[in-house]
Amino acid sequence: MTASGSWSEAARALADKVAANALEWHEAVSKTPRHLLVPRWWERVPNSPTEEWELVAHAEDSRARITAAYSDETLVTRVGPLHADHAKPGQKAAGSPTSSSTLPGLIVSMMHRLNAEPGHRVLDVGTGSGYALSLFARRLGDEYVTSVDVDPYLVEAARARLAALGRIPRVEAIDATGELPEPAYDRIMATVSVRPVPNTWLRALRPGGRLVTTIAHTALLITADMGDEGIARGSVQPDPATFMETRQSPDYPPKLNEVFTTARDADGADVRSPDGPIPNLWQEWPLRWLYELDTPGVETRMATMPDGRRVVWLLAADGSWARAEESGDASRRTVHQDGARRLWDDLERVRRKWEERNQFPLHSMSVELGSDSGRLIAPDGAWTFSI
Repeated sequence: MTASGSWSEAARALADKVAANALEWHEAVSKTPRHLLVPRWWERVPNSPTEEWELVAHAEDSRARITAAYSDETLVTRVGPLHADHAKPGQKAAGSPTSSSTLPGLIVSMMHRLNAEPGHRVLDVGTGSGYALSLFARRLGDEYVTSVDVDPYLVEAARARLAALGRIPRVEAIDATGELPEPAYDRIMATVSVRPVPNTWLRALRPGGRLVTTIAHTALLITADMGDEGIARGSVQPDPATFMETRQSPDYPPKLNEVFTTARDADGADVRSPDGPIPNLWQEWPLRWLYELDTPGVETRMATMPDGRRVVWLLAADGSWARAEESGDASRRTVHQDGARRLWDDLERVRRKWEERNQFPLHSMSVELGSDSGRLIAPDGAWTFSI
């Protein structure tokens, strides 16, 4: 079997899978050579305590590359400031992902929600590998699609690789939270997360236009349609989606390791019993996201200690911290807090308020986005969060 035949069959199989409920995107997926847009990527080293990644660089026509490229998986293309394209053989990267080719199923699902039709002018925020841009351009036409990314190299590479495929949409290296390349769009889709939703997006969205994006540090996917009065209204979608946050530099700010060094074992100024069980914030994700909406920017860490204790840390950039410990049999629970704010008190307040509202599902929240403010609104209307 030829390499062309191999990837074509794999792309059709991927399209059958991810576009089963979005048939308008089936042809674009089946005819887009993802393996040429993502020639190299990073894979996480299992059980690495320092977030190490190893380079994957298969030959273009290898079965391994075709299999990976046409799986419904995210391929991480950059870790910290190091793009896989620039790594040397055997070189490792360390840190958090800063760019990727998102799993195709999520891309297609978001495009289906976007409801873009031929003739619509679309803004694709977060060029990345150019895969979503390629799908847009194939279905809607190059001249109707503009893509932006803060990273000049990503823009340069995507532009060149798309041109080699005969696609020439507009691609610009800009900060997407600022001014946009064109004044008006019918559809805006972001594969980066934001908070707040940029005013420039709302000003550029035509009446009747639709926005699909995610809220930073949560997996809340929202859609909103622009009304004639300049306010976009919509809702949180039932399917979660996680994307990297918009940024203005090659890497994200460092994690709060100095605060963690203090919080790891110190008693703190406030020591008490918690109000109820210690939540597992990595499993109880609705609570974690509500806490993020209410108290933005708190870094969460968890660990199970050798003696069986489960420990949760909450860390803030102002030096505030909280540590909650629960023994293996849950017979003993303790909270330690210090700094200008009592972070665990805030978490318990959010949990109580959510329980008072019968733990409503997060996708039941509505969205209102105006040029001067945006908010998520709980079903009873009595609890709102600025976005």
